[in-house]
Amino acid sequence: MKEFIEYIVKQLVDNPENVSIESTIVDDHTIDLTVKVDDKDVGKVIGKHGNTINALRTLLIAVGAKEKKRVMLKIIEPPNKEEKQ
Repeated sequence: MKEFIEYIVKQLVDNPENVSIESTIVDDHTIDLTVKVDDKDVGKVIGKHGNTINALRTLLIAVGAKEKKRVMLKIIEPPNKEEKQ
């Protein structure tokens, strides 16, 4: 599943070399996938109103159902620039 999402996300972004996905097994039936992309590409992965990230989650539900796994997908967002000041 990690490779599947990594392939899709790399097709969406301008900087595919900065895409990394961390997989964590929570329990026998749950897997957490954390996506990290370049700061400039976060919006492309999330999409308008979250449509793209929700579509990715829907795909993971379908793939996970075959393996009887629940897959959680998170994206690491860059810190708010206003908070840095």
